[in-house]
Amino acid sequence: MMADAINPLATTTGQNGPMRTEAAEAGSEPEILTLSSRVVYADDWTRLRRDEIERSDGTKGTYAVLERDNFALIVPAENGGFHLVEEYRYPLGRRGWSFPQGSFPKDGKGGTSEELARTELAQETGLRAGRLVPLGTLAVAHGTSDQYGEHWLATELTQGEPDLEPEELGLRHEWVRRADFEAMARDGRIVDSSTLAAYALLLMAERRGEVTLP
Repeated sequence: MMADAINPLATTTGQNGPMRTEAAEAGSEPEILTLSSRVVYADDWTRLRRDEIERSDGTKGTYAVLERDNFALIVPAENGGFHLVEEYRYPLGRRGWSFPQGSFPKDGKGGTSEELARTELAQETGLRAGRLVPLGTLAVAHGTSDQYGEHWLATELTQGEPDLEPEELGLRHEWVRRADFEAMARDGRIVDSSTLAAYALLLMAERRGEVTLP
């Protein structure tokens, strides 16, 4: 996993430990203790853990945790709009639009989140970013998974050739106006929560005056 490269605040112990907040750094105990942990399923992308836990009041129970590698998501912006990708999403049984995103392949050498962002952008769209600005790090599904995504704004774009992986068969890339992006979110063409979370981070960065879109 590349949790340290993407999100230094996230624990990588493989258990339900606390985030390293100021309180945790001061030596506080986690509110839920992991008594035992076993992997009940694993493949190249996912591990499903079943933990025996003890809550702060002493009651015990079980918790299922989905472990997945952290990922980078890229918001490629130019000319008053965004570059999106569309591909078939097997769990949903449909195609959907999103910002480019992904993790390092299992047989790769890893690297930093920025390196991953540049790699994913180039692979899926052929675009090369002259400038990348971090927008923020978010947990994907904090009640069920340990996965984090780091979100980047990509500008000063130049077009090259994409280099799709076998799992990305049928992926296509298109530029849309900003107004059309918002319409796609309203009418269900965009249902990816990470894409909409990235857009929310972008809106807040614009409001603070930290970024200006081309």
